[in-house]
Amino acid sequence: MKKYNFNAGPSILPREVIEQTAQACLDFNGIGLSLMEISHRSKDFQPVMDEAQQLMKELLDVPAGYSVIFLGGGASLQFCMVPYNFLEKKAAYLNTGTWAKKALKEAKLFGDTIEVASSADKNYNYIPKGFEIPSDVDYFHFTSNNTIFGTEIRKDFDAPVPVIADMSSDILSRPIDVSKYAMIYGGAQKNLSMAGVTFVIVKDDALGKVSRNIPTMLDYRTHIEKGSMFNTPPCVPIYSALMNLRWIKAQGGVKEMDRRASERAEILYAEIDRNKLFRGTVETEDRSRMNICFVMNDDYKELEAEFAAFATSLGMVGIKGHRSVGGFRASCYNAMSKEGVEALVACMKEFEKKH
Repeated sequence: MKKYNFNAGPSILPREVIEQTAQACLDFNGIGLSLMEISHRSKDFQPVMDEAQQLMKELLDVPAGYSVIFLGGGASLQFCMVPYNFLEKKAAYLNTGTWAKKALKEAKLFGDTIEVASSADKNYNYIPKGFEIPSDVDYFHFTSNNTIFGTEIRKDFDAPVPVIADMSSDILSRPIDVSKYAMIYGGAQKNLSMAGVTFVIVKDDALGKVSRNIPTMLDYRTHIEKGSMFNTPPCVPIYSALMNLRWIKAQGGVKEMDRRASERAEILYAEIDRNKLFRGTVETEDRSRMNICFVMNDDYKELEAEFAAFATSLGMVGIKGHRSVGGFRASCYNAMSKEGVEALVACMKEFEKKH
């Protein structure tokens, strides 16, 4: 039976990327050694780092004056590195879910913070509108896609201050105007690579503005100057990222990923809206294309466990919703095929016929 991976993260990767990474772990580029056991400073690995950084810039059309670096620690480490490097007096945060709230919590340790708006009042089922970004803050931070609650911001803010975005779960799924950001960061285990590496795209001249002393390891300038090689980088996840970046480019780049994301989302949301057993959990205009959340309609609530078992029996993996929302969540990252979404839709239709 074919299985379709709807896990929220670590999540689906193109099969060829998995196979290429596995092969490199056995024998890297025919050198007779594993990628896992060679020096990160060797002539064999340096081209991997160089090409991965170059392809990130190429695929996202990163302008001059920005650096791409790969770090460990996940996006959660960035929640403190961002204010460490950027917050002098005050910062503004948009609270749209669990990860945005955690980023805000860390920033409070470094200075004053302003929550410009929040959707907590409705369990984060919408994106706040009409809020004002203060002009007297050091930066404005937002999370573009909310993996748990299934909302997404697909626009680049025009702000009077530097903008910083956590794009862990929708990076490379759509074009973005990088020039509007001081920094973009994210964990790789959704749309970029396996778990273990974090990407950072940062405007060089936005750094060095705070008066505090920053520990060497937590200073972005350290990693830029050393080409992400200040300490041993996560070599295997970076190699996996390179293979995935090559795959995205070969498929047609970010514009093609954008088209596919819209196609997948339209197919699945159409079925959620049509099927009498289910309903979406998010305001229609704010629905994520990456993490599609839905629950049983109230009249059919008792069928939730049965549907989960039924879908699993047909090869749908990882569709259980997060405990904060309940129900179901189909994560449709770049590597998810149209076929996979159509299989889930067929499963939903079959279950409807049974009931």
